[in-house]
Amino acid sequence: MTQTDRSVAPQKLAAQLLESYEAGSSFFFASPRRTLLARGTFATVPHVGGASSLERLPERVAAVLGDSRQADHDIPVAVGAVPFDGSVPAQLVVPMTIQRAGPLVFDDVAMPLPSQPARYTVQPVPEPSAYLDGVAQALKLMEQGPLRKVVLSRALHLSATTPIDLQRLLHNLARRNPSGYTFAVDLPSHGAAFPGEGRRTLIGASPELLVSRSGMQVLANPLAGSAARSPDPVEDQRRAQALLQSPKDLHEHAVVIDAVAEALRPFCKSLEVPARPSLVSTQTMWHLSSRIVGELRDPSISSVTLALAMHPTPAVCGYPTELAHAAIGDIEPFERGYYTGAVGWCDVNGDGQWAVTIRCAEADEHSLRLFAGAGIVAGSKPESELAETEAKFRTMLQAMGLGQGVEVKS
Repeated sequence: MTQTDRSVAPQKLAAQLLESYEAGSSFFFASPRRTLLARGTFATVPHVGGASSLERLPERVAAVLGDSRQADHDIPVAVGAVPFDGSVPAQLVVPMTIQRAGPLVFDDVAMPLPSQPARYTVQPVPEPSAYLDGVAQALKLMEQGPLRKVVLSRALHLSATTPIDLQRLLHNLARRNPSGYTFAVDLPSHGAAFPGEGRRTLIGASPELLVSRSGMQVLANPLAGSAARSPDPVEDQRRAQALLQSPKDLHEHAVVIDAVAEALRPFCKSLEVPARPSLVSTQTMWHLSSRIVGELRDPSISSVTLALAMHPTPAVCGYPTELAHAAIGDIEPFERGYYTGAVGWCDVNGDGQWAVTIRCAEADEHSLRLFAGAGIVAGSKPESELAETEAKFRTMLQAMGLGQGVEVKS
């Protein structure tokens, strides 16, 4: 059942939804315009094994939503996470209840970041030197063949002696990233990041919208080409302008935009693609951004169908997709799981919103596995790509109250 408490002011209701999140029993998703909290499980979208398991996922989602409506479930909505590839199952459910509100708005007395964070032991995977070698390997592949871009990622394994407060972490992520997509998704107890027993949660604050559908309108907002921000305002603006004029980053962005537009055109009777990217920022990064707007040909095309047609974009995988995926499998020393997948929701009418699963971690009671990646193209410098991943880790580290207190190169 969908619930909205009309007696509560919209801003307060959104804050109440955030405060009501409970790891293990809730799904939380906040965008710049909407906050959503789902609880319980009415139905589960079944998993079909195999490398091509994602191809028919839109059909399975539509079937479960249709069955839920037939069972008199009020406005069925599927919520959850889609993995990077078919190596792990999509985690999508129709919840028992959903509460919706407007955007989160924080005042000056909002809950502060923890002043004394827990002590963590940190293990980089791979070690920085191995990541540099991986970037060099990718550049060599580009010299020898048709591979144009590959996104290589790293992980940080953080372990704590005390339980991790996911509700506080989620609050801090939302407070520090009001223009992004903050999320928390319950995951199966077994998975790529944590093969042992126990509850797991996918948690993060993505700056990137994969796709949204509202009626016949479609919006995609791919990001590609990044630069770390500086606390010095003059240097920060210099970095922003340098990014906007960087041939390497503009090339990387163009590869992504071309692929996203190509994926959306078969579904749209009109599609508007900006001639040049603009700048968007988070507290830690500058990004090149393009807002692609379209109008659907057919109202039966759901947000899940659109998301899977685009996924994985060159922004998180590379181009050509199959070659980039193979390179990732050969170079990266871990399975990505839900990192660089998609997180969001789709209702029975096909409307929905899906963010790219970046700036995130998989967490259990005492540990987190943080992820960050960088797009490698001809002209990339291994040391610069390593520095980019370090900057991207800061979204999660700062929300944990660690800031610069973790040496990710160690």
